[in-house]
Amino acid sequence: MAKTAVLVTVLCLSALCLGHTGNGSLENGMGIGSPDSEMPAQDEGAQPLPSPEEEEAQDTVKGDGDSEEPEPSPVSDFENSYNYILSRLAAMDQAIHKLNVGHYTLDVKMSQLLDRVSRLDGKIGETDDTVQEVSLRSKENRKEVGRLEGCQKGRRIGYKCFLVYRTYESYAGASKLCQERGGRMAMPRDRKEQEALADYAKSFFHPGNWPVWLGINDRRSEGLYLFDDGTRVMYFQWRKHYLSSQPDGGKRENCVAMSSDDGDWWDNYCDRHMHYLCEFDA
Repeated sequence: MAKTAVLVTVLCLSALCLGHTGNGSLENGMGIGSPDSEMPAQDEGAQPLPSPEEEEAQDTVKGDGDSEEPEPSPVSDFENSYNYILSRLAAMDQAIHKLNVGHYTLDVKMSQLLDRVSRLDGKIGETDDTVQEVSLRSKENRKEVGRLEGCQKGRRIGYKCFLVYRTYESYAGASKLCQERGGRMAMPRDRKEQEALADYAKSFFHPGNWPVWLGINDRRSEGLYLFDDGTRVMYFQWRKHYLSSQPDGGKRENCVAMSSDDGDWWDNYCDRHMHYLCEFDA
C-alpha cells in the first residue's frame, strides 16, 4: 500500500507539471494573459529581423561593392618577353659566375702545376749536374785505371808506359780509345825509344807478325809527318827495301803503322782496322 501511494503521488505531480507547462505555452502562443499581447515577444540578446527595404538596401550595397573590385587584366606579350629575358639573364649570370669560379680554380691549379714544374726543373738541373759530375769522375777514374793498367800490363820505357791492345780499330778510333784511357797513341821520339818499343811489340806478338798503329800521320799536309799531339816527327824508321821502300802511299795512305817482327814503319789507309799501341805517363 505504501508503494502504491508513492507511485500515485509521483504520477499526480507529473501530471500537474505537464499541465502547467502546456497552459503557459498555449497562452504565450495565443497572446492571452500577457500585458503586451500586441507586440511579439523578443529575447533581450536577439537582434531584430531586418525589414524588406533594409534587405534590399544591403543587397544593393553588396552588389556595388562587388562591382568596384578590379578584374585582373591579361598579361601582354611585351611583359612576357621582358620576363623571359630577365630569367635568361639571371641564368646567364649564374653560368658566368660558375665559369668564373671554374676559371679561378683552374688558375690556382695551373699556378700549383707551374710551381711543381719549376721545382721539378730545378731537381732535373741538379740531377744533370750530378750526372755530369759523376761522368767526369768516371772519365777521370777510367783514365787513372788505364794509366795503371798500361804500366802494370805493358812495358815501361823511360818515363812512359806502353801497352798493346789487340782489338781492331781505325786510326781515329784507336786515338780516341787511347785518350779515354788516359793516354795517347804511341809516339816514339828517338832511336832508343823506337828500338825499345819495337822489342816490346815483337815479344808481344811472337811468333806472329802484326802491324800496330802508331800516333803518326801526314793528313794535314802530304809528306809533313806529325805526332798525334801535333808535334813534328824528327826521327823515322821507314822500311827500306829495293822492292817496297816506305812511304809509298802518296795522298792515299796517310797514317803510320809499325811491323811487330822488325819494327819498321809503313804508311797505310787511315780507315784500315788493326791493333794499336797506347802510351801513358809513368
